[in-house]
Amino acid sequence: MEAYRDQYAKLFNNGRNVVVLGVSVDPDTTLAAWARDQQTPILYGSDPDQHVGKLYGSVSGTSDNRSLFVIDPSGRIVKRMLPFNVLAQTAYDELEAAVRQTLPAK
Repeated sequence: MEAYRDQYAKLFNNGRNVVVLGVSVDPDTTLAAWARDQQTPILYGSDPDQHVGKLYGSVSGTSDNRSLFVIDPSGRIVKRMLPFNVLAQTAYDELEAAVRQTLPAK
């Protein structure tokens, strides 16, 4: 998640017209402490029962895959990255392009 934080302005239009939500099986108190320590502008949701992960197809057995979805303002998923390769710059470039598609025209 550090890469999301460090590239936040570039990837996510500096938070203008974009909401970034990370969902994890970790407890909400753990996520809150981690977000505070990392000083990240990203929101987090706790999904200990994997309800959200199962709905979006991000669960493999008893663990969650690192999946990424870009959703437009109407609620339509415009990009699925299953799994999201956090080590590949091309994945971040693809993410940035998908987010840009959802932004209002200037």
